[in-house]
Amino acid sequence: MFAIKAEIQDPRAKSFRFDRQKTMYGGKQIAAGDQVFLFASENEGGQGLVAVGVVTSAVPTPRRPDVERQTPRVSIAIERQATAKKRLGRAELKHFTDWNDRRAETELNFKFYRQATNKIVGISEEAAKFLSEFF
Repeated sequence: MFAIKAEIQDPRAKSFRFDRQKTMYGGKQIAAGDQVFLFASENEGGQGLVAVGVVTSAVPTPRRPDVERQTPRVSIAIERQATAKKRLGRAELKHFTDWNDRRAETELNFKFYRQATNKIVGISEEAAKFLSEFF
């Protein structure tokens, strides 16, 4: 399971495309057919969780030979499956800071908001189950 936090221009769109997205926490493993939860980045004026969808295409960005250390990036396309019915964003997750409590909320806060950059992340089954409750 995966989640992406990115700038989303139209949270109600039927499909989404994200080019050259940073990946962390196993996010580089994303592939066509995977389920992904979409968060509209609050840094870009978004509201947090907006949709869940299925990856229709995932293409790794080739590494640049002139850069020694680089974060893996991938371009993905997603078809929406459902729209979030309840709000979940930074405000709702910011209090979950006990990094060792194994809560889904803490995992999401850690992966998305501890370092505020937009990214694709791998998430646990527990986090996916938690996020599914918002649809």
